Amino acid sequence: MDFKNEWYTQESKDNNNDAFHRLVNEEYAFYDAVSRGDIDTVRHNFEMKRFTDPNGIGVLSKDMLTNMKYHFVITAAMITRSCMHAGMEMEQAYRLSDFYILKLDTIHSLSALTALHSKMVLDFTEKMLFLQKRGVSKPVTACIDYIYSHIKERITIEALAEHVQLSPSHLSRLFKKETGMTVNDYIREKKIEKAQNLLKYCDYSMIEIATYLSFSSQSHFIQTFKKLVGMTPKRYRDLYYGSGHKITDKG
Repeated sequence: MDFKNEWYTQESKDNNNDAFHRLVNEEYAFYDAVSRGDIDTVRHNFEMKRFTDPNGIGVLSKDMLTNMKYHFVITAAMITRSCMHAGMEMEQAYRLSDFYILKLDTIHSLSALTALHSKMVLDFTEKMLFLQKRGVSKPVTACIDYIYSHIKERITIEALAEHVQLSPSHLSRLFKKETGMTVNDYIREKKIEKAQNLLKYCDYSMIEIATYLSFSSQSHFIQTFKKLVGMTPKRYRDLYYGSGHKITDKG
């Protein structure tokens, strides 16, 4: 098939109609609002039904639902990169994007797709808002960065307190006030997020993952995982293993 001639023919047709893509600055303004945690602007965008408005978006499929799914993936990719550029931890951003894109397999209507789009965008926006707020306190920011970089280790409040040169009690109060979570709960959540990633993309056994993430035992890891995720690690792997590119290293 001569794609070059087909392209020129299509261009000739497109030049004779009034269909135009939205201005780039409008799209960037939206992505910027998400990356700044500007929930009011994002909700205003929802009210204007920008995602479901067919005017100004490219036709990537002749099937409307499929076309919107393709645009959903584009939106997810752009938001992911915007949020990473604005400070979201890379692995967290990619995991969040993967999570919502995988949900597309269960979507069979435009209304459900619109609802999923709103949920995804708000999720990213709220997380960026948290990142903006956390910047008020350098000790909490330093603790969160420390937890990300030492996620494989057994992390204690004493070690964190020494790292930021505060007393353990003062740091505990400050961390809870600014994040809404205790230090230990936050550490557990991040370890389980890492475990989910390993279960999806790696072949490591439960005991290997538990040891790698410094849980006291395999049973403790399974109990914690089930409490936070709502299912056992085995069930999670059965559902999601191989749902993306496999990796061969836990780091």
